[in-house]
Parts: sequence; C-alpha cells; structure tokens
Amino acid sequence: MNGTSAEDGVRQAPSMHPPPQLEWKFSQVFGERMAGEEVQEVDIISAIEFDKSGDHLATGDRGGRVVLFERIDARNHGSRKDQERQDSSLSRHPEFRYKTEFQSHEPEFDYLKSLEIEEKINKIRWCQTANGSLFVLSTNDKTIKYWKVQEKKVKRISEMNIDASHAAGNCSSASSSSLGPCLPNGCSGRTLNYLSNDLCIPPGGFPSLRLPVVTSQETSLVSRCQRIYAHAHDYHINSISNNSDGETFISADDLRINLWNLEISNQSFNIVDVKPANMEDLTEVITSAEFHPTHCNMLAYSSSKGSIRLIDLRQSALCDSYSKLFEEHEASGSRSFFTEIIASIADIKFGKDGRHILSRDYMTLKLWDINMDSGPVATFQVHEHLRPKLCDLYENDSIFDKFECCLSGDGLRVATGSYSNLFRVFGCLPGSKETTTLEASKNPMRQQVQNPTRPSRCLSSLTRAVRRGAENQGVDANGNSLDFTIKLLHLAWHPTENSIACAAANSLYMYYA
Repeated sequence: MNGTSAEDGVRQAPSMHPPPQLEWKFSQVFGERMAGEEVQEVDIISAIEFDKSGDHLATGDRGGRVVLFERIDARNHGSRKDQERQDSSLSRHPEFRYKTEFQSHEPEFDYLKSLEIEEKINKIRWCQTANGSLFVLSTNDKTIKYWKVQEKKVKRISEMNIDASHAAGNCSSASSSSLGPCLPNGCSGRTLNYLSNDLCIPPGGFPSLRLPVVTSQETSLVSRCQRIYAHAHDYHINSISNNSDGETFISADDLRINLWNLEISNQSFNIVDVKPANMEDLTEVITSAEFHPTHCNMLAYSSSKGSIRLIDLRQSALCDSYSKLFEEHEASGSRSFFTEIIASIADIKFGKDGRHILSRDYMTLKLWDINMDSGPVATFQVHEHLRPKLCDLYENDSIFDKFECCLSGDGLRVATGSYSNLFRVFGCLPGSKETTTLEASKNPMRQQVQNPTRPSRCLSSLTRAVRRGAENQGVDANGNSLDFTIKLLHLAWHPTENSIACAAANSLYMYYA
C-alpha cells in the first residue's frame, strides 16, 4: 500500500531522489512472553519515549510504573575516531539495557466526584539533563509528576578509629591503628562515652584517635519525585509536551490546555479553553497537543473533528484564536455515520525541523506543512482494507483505538501501528514508493499489505453485521488474518538513527535498519 504524495514537495528539494527502502531487522526484546503466557493488565505498556540524545528510553505501563533503559553500544565505541566509529556501526546495532524502574503513580479515588483514578501512565516526556541526573515527566489521567533519577554512591565505613577487640582485651593500654595518620587525643575517657559498652576505656583515655575511613563501594540509582502538578484538569489528561525553553511545559485534556513552569507546581495558566457555555453545544474535543521543537511561542493541538490548530502564545494570554487551521474537507457525497469517528486525530508530532506536522487518524497518516494550510502534503493509507469492516469495528469499540505516530530524525520516513501487532513505515519524499509492514516479533518481516483491487463498498450500504465468535478477526487484502484485540498503539523513532521501539502488550520490541 503506497502513500500518495501531493505534487508539492514534502521536503526542501523537489528534485531530490528518494532514498532506497530500508531493510528492517530485529534488535532486542524486553519482557518477551512465553507461548501461552497470560499477560497481566498492569504490565501492558502504555507509553514510550526516547530522550533527545537517543541514549535513554522510557516506558510506562498500566500499573503506573516507569521503566528506564540506557544505550550501551555507543558508550563502548565512544573513544574511537570518527571513521572507525562509522565503520564499526555497519556491523553493530543499537543495544539497550535495563537501567531502573520506579512506581510513578498509584491508584487514587476522588471522593468529591466519586471517581476512581487509574494509575495508568498516559504519557512520558524527557526533560533536560543536569549534573548527570535524568529528569522525566509522567502523567496519568489527572496528575503529572516530575521525577529525578540520579546515581548515588553507597558509602560504608571500612575502618573504625578504635579496634574493639584489642581495647576490650587490654584495658590498661589504648589500641591505636597503625594505618593512616593519628591525631593527638586531648579528650578524657568521659568524652568517649558514645563508644560501645563492650569497650573498656583506660584511665586518662586513649593516647590517639584515627578518623574513620569512609569508602564508596558501589553506586545505586535513586528515583525521587521532585514535584507533583495536580488539581488542574477536570477531564482526563491526554498530552504533555516540553517547551524548547527548558522551563515550561503544557498539559492537555479534552477541553483545556494548561501551561506550567517546571519549578512551580501549585499554579498553571489556562491558555486554551474550548468548553462552551452550554455543554450541549460541544462539537469537538482536544485529542493531542505538542510544542514546536524550536519556537517556544508556538504549539499545535488536534481535535476530534480531524483539524489541527497552530497557535502563537505571543498573540494573547488566552489563545481562543489560532494562527493557522489545518484540515481536509471530505467530499459531500462520501460522508457516512463513521466519517467523523474515523476523522478524529489520535496523535500529532512535529518533525525535527519544526516545519512539518504528522497526524494519525483511524485510517490514515497525514503529513502537513505548516506553511501550507490548504491540505496535507502527503497521505498514507494505514489499513484501508478495514474500511468495509467499520460496522464490526464500531460494535467491538476498536474504531475508538488511538494509534500513535512518529517521524524519523531526518524527516524522510514516518511510522505508525495497526492490528495484529503490525506497524508500518512509509517514505515521505515525493515519488517514494517505500512502504514496509512489520510484525512485532523476533521475525518481523511480513508480506506487505496491498490496496484492494476492487473498490470498497459504499459505507452507507453497510448493514449492521451479526456478531459471531470471530467478531475480533479480520482478513487483509492478502488473506492474512487480523486480530483486533492485539494492537500496536505505541511506538517511538530514535531521534538520530533508523531505530524504532514499539510496544506489543507487555513486550518492548526494538528494530533497526
């Protein structure tokens, strides 16, 4: 299934030839399941995020835990010359190892609203590192937490200043250690009453004392919650995003976007509010929000109607108006009961250059140029073969699944997930035919899904299907079975290399090209 690109170039140079298609290979898996092993609900991964350097990876799960991984292959080759490093990179792949984990959120209960608050981690974002410490923002439906993870050396006393066995054996003389320098003792025996009662203090005290020797024998990782940002959202938080200024971040729920300062946890500023005076007049909700990667005054948010709004914080304190609106209008004859449902945008991501925005609705990926609001510059069909099954997907609520999307660091490719633990990679350059479908397993290559040769049935003619035992099964254009209960919702692209991390239930799979 090939992505259809607009005539206008996606990148800067229209004459640039598309790069060759990448060959993806399995790299690592964490939390691999055995055949037939039952997955606990609390262990299912719900968020993935690389840091800006790509040397650290964080995952969050439905049990409220955050797990950190660190890259180890780059560290081993850090001292080689550039040319040697380039040569060695051809024969090795990115390798991560488990670093630490901590319990970020606990289940809560809002007694005022009689509402149970799940501990599930909705989003994770990395903040700027400082003094070798790592900083992470994590959020569940209501509360955002700011975590600091640092290495601390465990200090132990290796040598005491008094040898207890000698002092107890001979009360008439003091025992002094021959290791290290001795300090003159001007203290009487009464001053040393803090010593153990087993020690016999000689008359006049000890002639000399040596300071205890403290050594650092090992290091341990300590996770500490620095700040808690709470009580600012009436609805479930769906997004958090760091600002490029390193000082502020936003959090978004269905109706509002709040601006926070990292150092201030008891106050936030409401910058977007789409709540109408009468809730019966509500026509759309906020689904995702993200800061511009370089311009600290710009951010974008998407809606359930399939639109993306770009706003400028310099215009007003409350951004009721927007700078630009990006939306694609459906043909009047193609509307159906499902049109608005599948148009809802689940996730948006800015490209690294800040010029492009990638959005994911239920059926497609769309790439937008912020300088051109007439329509997307590229559209990629993710699972078009499911269009005739929208009735079944609606009945089992799969049509409301929220798939995330990501872009490569060079902006040449985009990726997103699908059902049966599949994820798809598309080339962005004009004329690119790159379309790769992989399955989250140790043997990721899978036959590519093609566009159906016959036109899809009109949605208005679809009748409500009778639900049978195979209600969660589908078949793609190649006859491959699809399981709607197994879905790859979360994935992230390494910021500088062609490496993808994706979550299949409780397992974290990593691939490279």
